[in-house]
Amino acid sequence: MERPDRFTQAALGWVPWLAPLPEDEFTQRHWDGIVQRERAKMPYFALLARDPEILLARTLSDFDIFTNTAGGAPRAERELAAAATSRLNGCVFCASVHARLASQHSGREAEVQRLLDEGPGVRLDPRWDAVIAAATALTATPAHLGRDEILALRERGLDDVEIADVLSGAAFFNWANRLMLSLGEPQVPARRR
Repeated sequence: MERPDRFTQAALGWVPWLAPLPEDEFTQRHWDGIVQRERAKMPYFALLARDPEILLARTLSDFDIFTNTAGGAPRAERELAAAATSRLNGCVFCASVHARLASQHSGREAEVQRLLDEGPGVRLDPRWDAVIAAATALTATPAHLGRDEILALRERGLDDVEIADVLSGAAFFNWANRLMLSLGEPQVPARRR
């Protein structure tokens, strides 16, 4: 297995250290928990399917934070918060997924790559800098997120719902990174070796 040697926006694989639930052992309870049947082929979700009720809650939270387009922060900024959090936490796999999505939704691939290359201290533009600063302050420890980070977001035009979206993306991935990092590791897919 080849591990990635840097943060990247390229698609990576993930190898669990524990056995995922084989698809032929899924019951209706497992299918309900995984939500989307194609996820049963992904080792991470197949592993989490061993506790389908928790997986269901995790998946519905993820979908609401990142794909609810009924208002709030632009999807690119939600993904940017998740990418910055993942970069700070050292979760190469999650950083690759959410950096790629931040690029797709913003068209700013080079700037997102700078976040991956330089880390969360990078300076991109005032609004994105405020998103990254708030996400990484919350990631370091919730007590690091304070008045200054919230005021910076407000000064860059984010309203209460947008701020909640950015912070929800960071908080969710702060938890998700730790789960993923404790259950397996990223790999470079065979086709790219």
